[in-house]
Amino acid sequence: MNSSRVAASILGIAAAAGLGSMPALAQETDSAVLEEVVVTADREQVEAEGYRTRRSASATKTDTPLEEVPQAVSVIPATVLEDLDSPRIEKALDYAGGVARQNDFGGLTMYEYSIRGLTTSEFYKDGFSVNRGYMNPQDPSNVERIDVLKGPASSLYGRGDPGGTLNIVSKRPQNDQFARLDLSAGRWDRYRSSLDVNTPLDDEGTMLYRMNLAVEDNKSFRDNRASERQFFAPAFSWELTPQTRLLVQADVIRSSQVFDRGVVAPNDHLGSVSRSDFFGEPRDGEIDNNNESLQAELEHDLNASWTVRLASHYKQGRLSGGATEASTLAADARTLNREYRYRDYEWQDSITQLELRGLVYTGDIEHNLLIGTEYERYAKTEEVLRTRPISQIDIYEPVYGQPRPPFSIGPGGRSTDRHELIHSRSLNLQDQMRFSEKLFGVIGARYDHYEQRLDNEVAGTRVEQTHEKVTPRIGALYQLTPQVGVFANASQSFKPNSGADASGTAFDPEEGVGYEAGFKFDLLDSRVGMTIAAFHLTKENVLTVDPVDSAYQIAAGEVRSRGVDLQLTGQLTDAIRVIGAYAYVDAEVTEDNTLGRGSRLLNVPEHSGSLLGVYEFLDGSLQGLELGGGVNYVGERSGNVADSGFELPGYTTVDLLARYKATPDLTLGLNLNNAFDRAYYERSYSNVWVMPGEPRNLSLSLSLNL
Repeated sequence: MNSSRVAASILGIAAAAGLGSMPALAQETDSAVLEEVVVTADREQVEAEGYRTRRSASATKTDTPLEEVPQAVSVIPATVLEDLDSPRIEKALDYAGGVARQNDFGGLTMYEYSIRGLTTSEFYKDGFSVNRGYMNPQDPSNVERIDVLKGPASSLYGRGDPGGTLNIVSKRPQNDQFARLDLSAGRWDRYRSSLDVNTPLDDEGTMLYRMNLAVEDNKSFRDNRASERQFFAPAFSWELTPQTRLLVQADVIRSSQVFDRGVVAPNDHLGSVSRSDFFGEPRDGEIDNNNESLQAELEHDLNASWTVRLASHYKQGRLSGGATEASTLAADARTLNREYRYRDYEWQDSITQLELRGLVYTGDIEHNLLIGTEYERYAKTEEVLRTRPISQIDIYEPVYGQPRPPFSIGPGGRSTDRHELIHSRSLNLQDQMRFSEKLFGVIGARYDHYEQRLDNEVAGTRVEQTHEKVTPRIGALYQLTPQVGVFANASQSFKPNSGADASGTAFDPEEGVGYEAGFKFDLLDSRVGMTIAAFHLTKENVLTVDPVDSAYQIAAGEVRSRGVDLQLTGQLTDAIRVIGAYAYVDAEVTEDNTLGRGSRLLNVPEHSGSLLGVYEFLDGSLQGLELGGGVNYVGERSGNVADSGFELPGYTTVDLLARYKATPDLTLGLNLNNAFDRAYYERSYSNVWVMPGEPRNLSLSLSLNL
């Protein structure tokens, strides 16, 4: 990496926001009672021991101890990402329990994943949706932690799937002054550097600034695959008055990567070709995916009990470039049919939220109320050019550099030119109730009004749809003993389906229902937390093939998932920190026009589990040394969206790590991933789109406090 190229790739963002303070909506009534109110109840506080985080705002949108939330929430702190030395958050999600990898759009995005067996493309950052369009995966350099909310979350976040969703909590400015430089290098010429700088801007500490910067230049075990990435995320906070706080955050991502669908499995047999074989065209080059976002948040304490929050989020992106992709395998099981696709996608998304939060009492019952409204405008343009006729390549003796067939253009062709516009308005209400020191409850509902217009310029059609939906949620938790709590909840989800049926009528939205019950344990003098939950989820109005005309779809499918998952996090002793998870997921099709009842869902293992542990030498000659390892097991999975019998075999990988604090400011690290060089396949869409996992690889890292 040369510094001039890196500097040229980094864009600066300057943002200023000024908003007037808001008048108080309520007056203090009883000073004796108000003295007992925790003023910071609405400011999220992170209390961590080892890998355990004690509080979160993701599950309720209010700062709440996790042991009082009647829902399973898996929290992956930044420490896990640091110990794994992973440039992508997907690896950390292996320790969330029941989260499986789905389509990553040729490596360009975290396009889809599944929780508890049901696939979703929704995930959030600081409470705002950040996966509209084809956004780059979140860079770990700016991640404080990842909250995985199990079960439907539509009562808080709007459209989504019943399995669950992610909320990424980003790093915020701190009161201390510090700077940290992280460098790493690994197999296949992988290089990464990141810088985290935090500084107060005034003597009083009311104005704070933080900047995270990351640069990557990577190759891969996959032939001809390479990528470059630059990430810049400044943040500014200002305490205008003791009651009023402003936070402005931004990020810029510049990413270029070779589009890669993986290997093929002739006759549904994996291992016939090398894990490194590439079946695109090297001359196609890289696809660019550039994103920018800006977010401003103003909070004002009306009094000791009530806070109002106004926040606005804007993001935009463009993905452009071409790639030769596999389509089908010929009858000889060695000739791969391919087509070249050139994509040009652009999107803009703006979201504004207004929330009022506060404490009220009815007798001895404490109510933590949330009243919120949200407006979103999302616009996306998709243009795709495809070649016809197709090109071919021999998977055993590939010859690259073949002439590219011409593009197919026009109403009878296979090109895409779509324009989508969405307006969404919502109102959500929530009441968190503390009935006593042992009994807690939550009840809430969200009303969503959704308008979508989809113009198909190639077909000359326009589809418009409007949907209204109320998604309720209810849950309760009872603390049986100081160490054991039992909880249960029920909630709904909805997600509009894009497109129309053969008659031009818009599809009904997908609707889901989730039920959950379980236990929360506080073990070893509160060093370790564990959650065990059983769940039953259903989703209907899933798109399936029209039995009259297979060229169209109808919203008539239904899927069901049920099972048990577990997560364990904490500090076993002063020297040992652990995080682990297990999930049993029975996910299947219960109604479809082409798939048989009981068909397994794509990429969803029935059994999966993981455990990561690190031992720190606290004294003696080895003081400053940390040694650890992680084990990840994924069971066999359906490898074809049609559940044709093609399966990905189960696998177990072992990762090893070591850290040594050479001085108070210098830490050296070593990570050996897939230590036993297990051949495995981490995701698939069909037998011509199968992504193999990485072979054994070693990386070295250095962290320096400047």
